[in-house]
Amino acid sequence: MIDKKTIPPEVMTILYQLHSSGYQSYLVGGCVRDMVLEREPADFDICTSAHPEQVKELFSRVLDSGIRYGTVTVLLGEWSFEVTTFRKGFDSWDGRRQNIYDFGSDVREDVNSRDFSINGLLWDGENILDYVNGLEDLNRRLIRAVGSPQDRFREDAIRMLRGVRLSCQLGFDIEKETFAAIPENAGLLENAAIERIRNELVKILTCRNPSRGMRSLQAAGLLCYFLPELLDCFGFAQHNPHHDKDVFEHSMAVLDNTTSDPVLRLAALLHDIGKTRTFTLDDNGKGHFYAHHIVGGDMAAEIMSRLRFDRRTAASVSALVTDHMSRFAFLRKGGVKKLINRVGTENLERLVRLQEADILGSAGPHDFRLLLDLMKEINRVVNREEPLGVKDLAVSGRDLVKLGVEQGPEVGRILKKLLAKVWEDPEINNRESLITLLKEGLAQ
Repeated sequence: MIDKKTIPPEVMTILYQLHSSGYQSYLVGGCVRDMVLEREPADFDICTSAHPEQVKELFSRVLDSGIRYGTVTVLLGEWSFEVTTFRKGFDSWDGRRQNIYDFGSDVREDVNSRDFSINGLLWDGENILDYVNGLEDLNRRLIRAVGSPQDRFREDAIRMLRGVRLSCQLGFDIEKETFAAIPENAGLLENAAIERIRNELVKILTCRNPSRGMRSLQAAGLLCYFLPELLDCFGFAQHNPHHDKDVFEHSMAVLDNTTSDPVLRLAALLHDIGKTRTFTLDDNGKGHFYAHHIVGGDMAAEIMSRLRFDRRTAASVSALVTDHMSRFAFLRKGGVKKLINRVGTENLERLVRLQEADILGSAGPHDFRLLLDLMKEINRVVNREEPLGVKDLAVSGRDLVKLGVEQGPEVGRILKKLLAKVWEDPEINNRESLITLLKEGLAQ
């Protein structure tokens, strides 16, 4: 059922070394599941009866990557593999993943403490061992908790998100009792590390069909604990002929029409997040969302900060949300350059793809003319390598100071004014012309 040729030889080396030293050792978890499903594993995890210090004695390069959980990382060549001692359970009943309270000696105890049956399969180098009916659940395409789902989720609340993510990634259903236990324990997410919640969210968003995962999060009562703003969009009617879906379902359609780039998927998820706060209904019963992209950009920045995304990702997502309506803007001379400067050249492709998905997620007929005009102008500016930011000017802040401008905010203000003039007439972006402007006071 598992082809040895698909397994890195370094994995076999670790299994052999542990076996030959008198310890039990197995491949376990997602890698076994994926190999049975003929999917390429993301990594190869090993469980063993050897304790961390014993593993360290057998291999020359070992990192204490998760020693509190009995996990060390063995380095072989350019590869790294997590090796974890058999465990009996977690010392936690409030949803936090804490220290394991006892190492085990029986692999059956170890798999019975794991999250889902399809992650409890073992491979000893020759055969699959299944003590939790994981193979049956793979055939039934089911996500089922090992033992009591209540116990599993109370041990680690992130398992509820992981169940949704696996359902989304594999296209499996969540078994009835397992799913029923999620809303009952959803409040435990309040005790979970926000970084772990964020990581599961990103994995869901980068699935082939991300809307399936987002709908499951909503149905399971999980969304309100980390993305309540999106929950507010659920069932929020738009009362607008351009939209045949509520705000949540429109966002889901846009999400599914984007590529798996995490930044783009996050922007698609949040692009209309400001609509619930800007909704107005005119005398004819037509809904309007004036400045929702501006409000949404600020909200996206707050959400990204709350979920502790890195600054670059947060800035990109916020910029894309803020400018996702730019195809409707009156792009006077220099307008596209301002857009490029705001969004950043690294996000231009994402901006176009987001607007394309936004059109596809709206009511037909789908009109791409404004977007095509925007793309043409962006390509024209980029291909001509015209100046886009202050750093592209032929003069610098140091030049301004030499000409008598006081150091400080005034330097930045004047550089921005020079940039605005250069956007209108790129030919003046040379040192002589810009200094002439400064001396004549035209940029003051």
